Amino acid sequence: MSRIGNSVMLANVSRRHFLRGLAAGSAFVMAARWGLATAADAAEVKYGAAAMPGGWVDNPNVFIRIDADGTVTITNHRAEMGQGIRTSLALVAADELGADWDRVKVEQADANQDKYGNQNTDGSRSMRHWYEPMRRAAAGARLMLEQAAADQWGVPVDEVETRVHEVVHKNSDRSLGFGELAAAARELEVPDRDQLTLKPDSQLRYIGRETGLVNGDLTNRDTRPPAIDGEDVVTGKARFGADVQMDNMLYAVIARPPVLGATIKSVDDSATLGVRGVVKTITLEGTGMPAAFSPLGGVAVVAENTWAAIKGRDALEIEWNMEPAGDNARYTSNDYRQMLEERAESAGKVVRESGDIEKALKEANKTVTATYYMPHMAQAPMEPPVAIVQFNGDTAEAWAPVQHPRATRQGVAGALGLDLEKVTVHQTLLGGGFGRKSKPDFVIEAARLASQFKGRPVRVQWTREDDIHHAYFHAVSVDRLEAALDSDGKATGWLHRTLSPSIGSLFAEDPKHKADFELGMGFNTMPFDIPAIRLENPEAAAHTRIGWFRAVYNLPHAWAIQSFAAEMAEAAGRDHRDYLLELLGEPRKINPSEFKDGWNYGENPEVYPIDIGRMRAVVERATREANWDNKDRGERRGLGLAMHHSFVSYTAIVMDVEVDDAGEVIIHRADIAFDCGRAVNPERVRSQMEGACVMGIGIALQSEVSFRDGKAEQDNFDRYLIPRMENAPREVHVHLVDGGEDAPMGGVGEPGLPPVAPALCNAIYAATGKRIRRLPVADQLG
Repeated sequence: MSRIGNSVMLANVSRRHFLRGLAAGSAFVMAARWGLATAADAAEVKYGAAAMPGGWVDNPNVFIRIDADGTVTITNHRAEMGQGIRTSLALVAADELGADWDRVKVEQADANQDKYGNQNTDGSRSMRHWYEPMRRAAAGARLMLEQAAADQWGVPVDEVETRVHEVVHKNSDRSLGFGELAAAARELEVPDRDQLTLKPDSQLRYIGRETGLVNGDLTNRDTRPPAIDGEDVVTGKARFGADVQMDNMLYAVIARPPVLGATIKSVDDSATLGVRGVVKTITLEGTGMPAAFSPLGGVAVVAENTWAAIKGRDALEIEWNMEPAGDNARYTSNDYRQMLEERAESAGKVVRESGDIEKALKEANKTVTATYYMPHMAQAPMEPPVAIVQFNGDTAEAWAPVQHPRATRQGVAGALGLDLEKVTVHQTLLGGGFGRKSKPDFVIEAARLASQFKGRPVRVQWTREDDIHHAYFHAVSVDRLEAALDSDGKATGWLHRTLSPSIGSLFAEDPKHKADFELGMGFNTMPFDIPAIRLENPEAAAHTRIGWFRAVYNLPHAWAIQSFAAEMAEAAGRDHRDYLLELLGEPRKINPSEFKDGWNYGENPEVYPIDIGRMRAVVERATREANWDNKDRGERRGLGLAMHHSFVSYTAIVMDVEVDDAGEVIIHRADIAFDCGRAVNPERVRSQMEGACVMGIGIALQSEVSFRDGKAEQDNFDRYLIPRMENAPREVHVHLVDGGEDAPMGGVGEPGLPPVAPALCNAIYAATGKRIRRLPVADQLG
């Protein structure tokens, strides 16, 4: 029965304009352009924050406000999703300014790229891109306070200095507090950058301090700057997206197409409209492909509360038209995996080549071959997507936990046909993100629905089932490797084929090959010192939405390469650590631009080379701390090692693992050696490594989204398994490695994750002799 009844058909508003603007600011396009000048006529290549849309800002009046009572308010323009950036960036500014931490507050910025610079929080680059601009902003504010004091006292500015929350005249010991100087300082011109002098390390009180619990010991308690919102988070006072409540608000849930590209054939909403509290059903037209961050479409049930909306959705009778979905409607994980594995047996697009791989394989004393599989995964943040939009006719406001405020603002403007400056996006705390909340489709859904209820806020709430069924999934992957060994077991040849659908399929016709930035995540930049190397990328089509997932394509690349290195060591009869160090070769610096289409996380390859010395150092530190040379841990227990370079940082992990007779994995200890250059907030760095370790264990042991006939088979955490307390290591030890005085600052949020799964599976092999080549491990040990 085809019936829309009292529902309203809501199509896209200015879809072409919206997609064009959205793609221009998307992380995919940014990644493709990183390293290129942002303006067509730019004379010099720009890197890092300067190359990002919106660039960077270091104006103290943008980020720092000082009130008459001396309260210092620092504006945080990055998304806080548990990584601690609200505290860490404020810590940087407060330290350079000279502020008393107990008198510092933080305000979250709304979406405004023109004012705040780039606000897209992904790529583990908030600190490495904003450390220097925030210090310069604070140094500028400090100089303005000093000038205001000098003017009031009638003395040269070089006779005054800032101490803790006050400015002092060195010759007379007169002092004025920040609050007493704020009004006068505010009237001064912002100093030029060449007038600024940053504090020497000896004068820093917060930056780089080892504070808080470090491997069980409380250190430097007197100087520890507490997390800005730590108490609010643990006491339930913090305001996440799901906590926003507004008067007269409507609540909506949406029945979305079960297969990517499917459309509505018919809908009967008569039972839904009979559910108490249901106000209306609204049919949302999908955007078609490529959809970028636009909604999937479907039927929305709008009600007076979330429960009524959910029960109303349950009562919908929808017949879906699968014909527009094409091959997506036949997408089945087992069949797709088999196809990729077969395709991996044949040559693909050559990405990198040196030496004669055919000759190396032909003349090898021994060859080693293995194929590795990693499934789709969903980001599954603790807080499922949620957004509120209020449309007032000529303006709109949104409240949402998003990682990409600019794309969110563009999406809402496009959906409502408004100019960008007419849209305000309030960024809340995120209850986890992992890349999912870089895509604001859920906010655009709320905007479309709000257009039907002028002046009345509309909240779109995703359930956990919605979140898992309709994620922007981490790409499924197959990696086939073949190595040639000489009579001494030394590697003479390396052939690696990697196959995964590309994130590029979101933004253009499916390329069926990984983009340069995807290949640059540990594949094209594979650092081993082997005479003959060939890296290939055969085709792999996308049949669902592929998106960013913490560490992105570093996950399958590290999983395959680090597992295979252990297999090579076994074939050569060598200790895994010693063999891995031999594969890395002598300390040297590799310029990533030497590789064809080399990509370096948007950073200057001359400043950020691949440093083999730093790689070796984390391997040596992790194995030393784990007592690697004493590997006899008892029956069915062993050590596993893996390392990886990603987001211009270096990580190595050793896992101490036992597998009991029932096949249950017990992780006794994890030793993580990490080198990110300068660690601004070591406590948060350690926390990120600990969190990555636990998340990586879930990836290795349990997490998988599989498809049958185009539909995700997992519904909730009873089937999409994530690690529980019993899966976590009994001990986690994080060892921060000093990369040297000249080591540039690297990423922290993601680089701890890639080596976890291979280290764990290498340990399982050491404990049981069972080689794992397919994730998740699940029932392979029973």
